[in-house]
Amino acid sequence: MAKNLVIVESPAKAKTIGKILGNDFEVQSCYGHIRDLEKDDMGIDIQDNFKPKYIIPEDKEKVVKELKKMAKDTEEVWLATDEDREGEAISWHLCEVLGLDPASTKRIVFHEITKPAIEKAVKHPRLLDMNLVNAQQARRILDRIVGFELSPVLWRKMSMRNSLSAGRVQSVAVRLIVEREREINHFTATSSFKVEAFFTAKDINNKSISFKAEGPNKFKTVEDAEKFLQNCVGAAYTVKDITVKPGKKSPAAPFTTSTLQQEASRKLGYSVSKTMLLAQKLYESGKITYMRTDSVNLSETAMTDAQAAIVKNYGDKYHQARKFKNKNESAQEAHEAIRPTYMENTSVDDSDTKRLYDLIWKRTIASQMADAELEKTTAKIDISTNHEELTASGEVLKFDGFLKVYLEGKDEDEEEDGDEKEGTLPTLAVKQSLDLKEMKATERFTRPAPRYTEASLVKKLEELGIGRPSTYAPTITTIQKRNYVEKRDKEGVKRDFRILTLKSDKISKDTDAENTGAEKAKLFPTDLGMIVTDFLNQYFNNVMDYGFTAKIETEFDEIAHGKKVWNKMLNDFYNPFHENIQNTLENAERVKGEHFLGDDPDSGKPVVARMGRYGPMVQIGKAEDEEKPRFAKLKQTQSIETITLAEALELFKLPRVLGMFEDSEVSVNIGRFGPYAQHDKKFYSLKKEMDPYTVELDEVAPLIVEKRTAKDERTIKVFEKEKIQILKGPYGPYIKQGLRNFKIPKEKIDSAADLTVEEAKAIIEDVKANPPKKKAPARKKKAE
Repeated sequence: MAKNLVIVESPAKAKTIGKILGNDFEVQSCYGHIRDLEKDDMGIDIQDNFKPKYIIPEDKEKVVKELKKMAKDTEEVWLATDEDREGEAISWHLCEVLGLDPASTKRIVFHEITKPAIEKAVKHPRLLDMNLVNAQQARRILDRIVGFELSPVLWRKMSMRNSLSAGRVQSVAVRLIVEREREINHFTATSSFKVEAFFTAKDINNKSISFKAEGPNKFKTVEDAEKFLQNCVGAAYTVKDITVKPGKKSPAAPFTTSTLQQEASRKLGYSVSKTMLLAQKLYESGKITYMRTDSVNLSETAMTDAQAAIVKNYGDKYHQARKFKNKNESAQEAHEAIRPTYMENTSVDDSDTKRLYDLIWKRTIASQMADAELEKTTAKIDISTNHEELTASGEVLKFDGFLKVYLEGKDEDEEEDGDEKEGTLPTLAVKQSLDLKEMKATERFTRPAPRYTEASLVKKLEELGIGRPSTYAPTITTIQKRNYVEKRDKEGVKRDFRILTLKSDKISKDTDAENTGAEKAKLFPTDLGMIVTDFLNQYFNNVMDYGFTAKIETEFDEIAHGKKVWNKMLNDFYNPFHENIQNTLENAERVKGEHFLGDDPDSGKPVVARMGRYGPMVQIGKAEDEEKPRFAKLKQTQSIETITLAEALELFKLPRVLGMFEDSEVSVNIGRFGPYAQHDKKFYSLKKEMDPYTVELDEVAPLIVEKRTAKDERTIKVFEKEKIQILKGPYGPYIKQGLRNFKIPKEKIDSAADLTVEEAKAIIEDVKANPPKKKAPARKKKAE
């Protein structure tokens, strides 16, 4: 056994550090958190000053046992968990469980896994910072209190299901998505007409060049637009004024956790959790600095290395040293920005992380590069028959600077309607006459604020001061897992728009069409998410308040800096919160989540949209009626809030009989697991693109044949009476009874086709009596 035992969170990190430290050090992983709060009584003794009750989870008992033995057999234990509150808490739990004295155990921290950083940390160890530990404990305890006390209120007061739950940050994140959805639903598009004139002019080589000029403003009505074009009939166009102004663009700051998540989403299409998973892999293999940070600072060493890389690759004139300052004064810990550990490494070999590393390298290098220098030309064009002017703008890049490497992406809400890149203009002179090719007034419509992507939601949470670098990814994962929010695409709809064209002194009118409203990978609130949000807003407006949630985050920061006592902060939160819980349980009405749509024209019975056991649905009639109510499931694109009576009645057209196939009737319907076809008493799931309301027999019949053939090929044996099947799966034969699968023992796999019903039953009973042990997860990642 080596003289020194170093404990880190992950095996990958242990492997990288082990190579650096050498034979005197044994580096071992604790696989993340080794203790958590008990489930009983919240795991918190509220009466005893919020004292937490910790247990070692079953899947960590073996790890703890091994670490205890190693700690006993070694001369010194070093704690090298991450340099943040979560990492500090893990080190403290290790002290508690391994019997280490926090007052003397060496704690080493570093924000990059490189030889100089690790060696420096070993030379300058510190002790545990209990302020950071207490900040993490306060967050964990407060979130446990909110979850454990709020969730039962939802179970009692909502007529949906008992799996409902609430969370301090997660519920606020859902509120943002719900409010955006309602803003979109209530939005009414208005149109206006944008005027663009297209001219030709000669360049210095006497060659004709086309360019565009824009009208003075947008006209609100087609009559106003036509009047403007009418006033331009027979006009002469002259350059009235030319201004040439120098301009510049500066690079963005190096990446923080949230800006990396946003840019990886825009440029690489990565989800927030994928970005963090890949960034963690890069960090643990020593390729980048710590990936949970809200600092934009670069160390002097990093700036020097960046300078060397820039000068080497692009030349001295491309370098410009820059120090970036955080807008957020309460940046969580004094980390650097996310950057490559070695600037000379322009890429990595690992195919999984290559694209993300390239993004980080380019952003870091660009932050230390010179401004891009531009020359912007604006020409004012006089219309002889009209007092208005046209404006032509062009941009010439004189020096590319940082643009040689990187340009930051934009979100939809940062882009203006019809935002286009400015082109270049020909050489123009004042009083120069111009030839008009044509002038167009095109109808354009206002757009609502876009739905959030995962990354733009992170940006909004950060702007509001809600959450910290370690919380963004788990928050977004949680709200989707709870079925409060879903990430999906939305198809656009066709919309006509009008175009007026002035050409050869004649005005023509045309209509064209565009696809509008299409969205990709956006966050949509589910009906469940909207109903739960409304309930929490009504009865727990304090917890759902953006400012209050941000204030709680600030208080965690104050605990981390030793300015606030953690259990006093919890007490100040808990007393009014618990009182509100009691009042709500006693006085709040039970929520049904119903929306009355109108009366069924055939039966005269009420039609209601509401939440059912398996999701949103519409109902004709009441439960107390003599005749049973009729039910239909909503389409994925429909919502309880927005569905109309006509759309609801359309849903009752299912099941649809499509016709006869192989002497049996084929019908389609929607069930618990989605749209399906029924034929000869068998069921076949429809393909994603098949709409049960419009699909026809000639599309469904081949599907039935295809799925039946596939099922026959994988069926080895069937015992109809016992509802037991022996099937062929991708990993070999297995037994299926009902919805449950059972593994066949190795010695019987080759003779699976010969199994009797008694043998199959015996295997089922044996598996039930001796269920396979669940494998311990490789590591409980803090970011997920």
